[in-house]
Amino acid sequence: EFIQSSYFNKLELTRFSSSVGKFVGFTEYGVKNAANWNNNPSILSNMKAQKEVYCLNNIQTDYTAALTKS
Repeated sequence: EFIQSSYFNKLELTRFSSSVGKFVGFTEYGVKNAANWNNNPSILSNMKAQKEVYCLNNIQTDYTAALTKS
């Protein structure tokens, strides 16, 4: 699962989760930003592609490293 969060003053404003597939806002400002980002298909497709770029290419390496240490 790919998660990217936005914080300000240790307060989480927004979060993108690949399992949900969209941005979720946690404050009034965050809800407005999440709504704008969810209405932009290029931003959503970019965030969904980040899972493939980052997570899927590294999962085998991380999984193997975790198994060898246990």
